[in-house]
Amino acid sequence: MRIFSLYQGFRFIWLAKTAGRHFHRDHQLQAPLTLADFEAINRCERPLPKNFNFAGDVLDQWSQKEKTGERPANPALWWVNGKGSEVKWTFRELGTLSRKAANVLTKPCGLKRGDRVAIILPRIPEWWLVNVACMRTGLIFMPGTTQLTAKDILYRLQASKAKCLVASEEVAPAVESIMSECPDLKTKLLVSPHSRKGWLSFQELFQSASAEHTCVETESQEPMAIYFTSGTTGSPKMAQHSQSSLGIGYTLCGRYWLDLKSSDIIWNMSDTGWVKAAIGSVFSSWLQGACVFVHRMAQFDTNTFLDTLTTYPITTLCSAPTVYRMLVQKDLKRYKFKKLRHCLTGGEPLNPEVREQWKGQTGLELYEGYGQTEVGIICANQKGQEIKPGSMGKGVLPYDVQIIDENGNILPPGKEGEIALRLQSTRPFCFFSEYVVVKAFIVLSAPFKSSNPEKLTLELQDHVKKSTAPYKYPRKVEFVENLPKTITGKIKRNILRDHEWGRT
Repeated sequence: MRIFSLYQGFRFIWLAKTAGRHFHRDHQLQAPLTLADFEAINRCERPLPKNFNFAGDVLDQWSQKEKTGERPANPALWWVNGKGSEVKWTFRELGTLSRKAANVLTKPCGLKRGDRVAIILPRIPEWWLVNVACMRTGLIFMPGTTQLTAKDILYRLQASKAKCLVASEEVAPAVESIMSECPDLKTKLLVSPHSRKGWLSFQELFQSASAEHTCVETESQEPMAIYFTSGTTGSPKMAQHSQSSLGIGYTLCGRYWLDLKSSDIIWNMSDTGWVKAAIGSVFSSWLQGACVFVHRMAQFDTNTFLDTLTTYPITTLCSAPTVYRMLVQKDLKRYKFKKLRHCLTGGEPLNPEVREQWKGQTGLELYEGYGQTEVGIICANQKGQEIKPGSMGKGVLPYDVQIIDENGNILPPGKEGEIALRLQSTRPFCFFSEYVVVKAFIVLSAPFKSSNPEKLTLELQDHVKKSTAPYKYPRKVEFVENLPKTITGKIKRNILRDHEWGRT
């Protein structure tokens, strides 16, 4: 079985051979999970624990290490806006503030474990607070970029049936224009110093919220987040990630690609709406106890960017190749970067010329990585490896990455083919869990028209699980008399979507 999708001009294939299995916690393990435990899980040397929560099992552990002096005096989050405002939080402060935010979501907003929360915020500290608050309460967070149009927001809210939306002022008018078409959305939280009719004020509720909150005990395979794919071949799909796929799955990425330690400060330039922000600005970084540096920078500006690297002790930089292409046009030898030692890139192809120019002017190598919303980083030029110009690097654990031909045969070195992940008896835990918006409309032939619909639905779902990747089975099934088609016989999927969302 093959699944194709597009990314960076490559066809990316998953070769699935068997269904995945769930792992369970070692009942003899009494102590909290350590970084070494997470690394062993990523190397498939020990099973996934039955229960895991990133806020409780990672962030709160770093908070304890701060208290005992086991972690250096380095912020957990360091935010600046370039206009004089600055926020620095330790892990202990992040813990206190995120508990207050958790109480905002569960009490005034009335949200319950498993509810979905759409988050459309720019690079402001509240984005991190709300994400961590969702982890603490077992809510499923769904980040989106502030560049989304009203139509984009409508699609996401209807497809996800989100109960709550947390947004900034710049997207509030777009949200209000489509509210009447989103019956599932019960709460709108505005992150702004100004009030707005029809919205709850996050700031006001946050100020009065209690800092006492008990983190829920979530299962490792329990949903944590949903990221919408870019939709290059159709409507964006909802890729759902579990507590462990994001919260444990980026341990080796943080250590060997990002090369982070708890004394490091990483500046990842990704927009908050993309999974790369989760990789570089939350999970990989905080798993290693490093400081996440954030510049508000609504519009990219090379001078501001270079001044920031000159002013702040940033050790690790991660940005798209486009940014480096712009930077090498400057005379970089004029700038003295305080602490910068490791530079990374991804999201689009890196031209060898840009890499050479960056290294020639700064003395620093560019380490490229490659991945997707569904699976994270699958190959990279890791620290210590020799970099071949034009290469994205080698496969990273726990993935078995191969180059194959159109028949699925593994190709020898030097041959051009397609990137594939080979799955054996175990489905990698860091894979996304499933695509969520999947529904089947079925026309029954005469022999089945009198069948019990509930029983038939279960039989069909079971058939799909066995004949294709299990996560692709339809969560919803509707039996219809006929399917809307064009005069050439193609199914009008837009009409089915309109029917599903009550727009007909």
